[in-house]
Amino acid sequence: MARRSAVFATATAVAIVAGVWLWARAHPAAANTRPNARAQSVPVTAATASSGSIDVFFTGLGSVTPLATITVKTRIDGELVSVDYHEGQNITKGAPLVQIDPRPYQVQLEQAEGQLAKDQSALQNARTDLARYQQLISKNAVAQQVYNAQQSTVQQDEGVIKTDQAAVDNARLNLTYCRPAAPITGRVGLRLVDQGNLVSAAAGTPLAVITEMQPISVIFTLPEQQVQTVIERVASRTRLRVDAMDREMTKTIATGTLTTLDNQLDPTTGTLRLRATFQNTDEKLLPNAFVNARLLIETKTNVTLIPNAAVQRNGSSTFVYVVNPDNTVATRTVQIGTTDAQRSEVTSGLKPGEHVVTQGVDKLENGTAVRIASES
Repeated sequence: MARRSAVFATATAVAIVAGVWLWARAHPAAANTRPNARAQSVPVTAATASSGSIDVFFTGLGSVTPLATITVKTRIDGELVSVDYHEGQNITKGAPLVQIDPRPYQVQLEQAEGQLAKDQSALQNARTDLARYQQLISKNAVAQQVYNAQQSTVQQDEGVIKTDQAAVDNARLNLTYCRPAAPITGRVGLRLVDQGNLVSAAAGTPLAVITEMQPISVIFTLPEQQVQTVIERVASRTRLRVDAMDREMTKTIATGTLTTLDNQLDPTTGTLRLRATFQNTDEKLLPNAFVNARLLIETKTNVTLIPNAAVQRNGSSTFVYVVNPDNTVATRTVQIGTTDAQRSEVTSGLKPGEHVVTQGVDKLENGTAVRIASES
């Protein structure tokens, strides 16, 4: 009898366990009567709104433009005896570039000097005769007409001397043209002539192209609605910084200052051209390269800043997800002011020290429980 009761009790227990197991499979949510609240929270990355400074920039597309580019041409005809520059050489003002055969112009100089000496002798003789006639005419020993004629002869000879001196100066000038020098300091371009070439002034033969590299400028444009702000800043005698940025606006190539503004707007584009000057000591700015010019207008201080990733937008407003002390989020409408590559200025709706969600916002709504996985 006792054995039969034990078997019955065992069978009953097995049946109860099996029934519970089958019910738990059919109702898994109900089986877990104490859910893990941490497992239900959404992991997010958050950041703390801070107080700081942010720069206000105006940006325009610009082109690197040298302050001077000189094409050196010959002023005389002749054969090149030597070429004294190298391609890509940095050359200083006054350095010789080429040597044109000077011998024909040396001969011309000697001829002009010989003619000048001959005519100077004739002038000296005419002046001696004039002095003699002047003494004789006081004694009525010579006719007035002879004296007047001798005065004219002296004046004519003086004119001849001026002409001869001009010929001598011209011959000397041609000799200096045989040795053209760099008119500016800069970099020489590719070689244009070789030793032995015949050059001609009439043909305008170029000898070299020299570009001033240090300093160099960037000419860029700004829209009309930003021009008045720039004019006001320039009128206050503030030196405005200009950054030459690469095409992706991620790297600063060089930093300079705003030099001048053009005197008229372009009516077809509604823009104004501006020039910024850069020292370019490393020569990273190459002429005719396109850059993005970023003009610093002002620096705002003591403003509320948050990462750009925290700013959310829909069709009607701009908002952020603020993390409450109970680890839930609430949507907060904010007003955004100045932005840069990483941060945004919040002009209203948020205070420094509050936490905002930067990653994981796609799973959030007002009141969602969150778990801060990391701080950005």
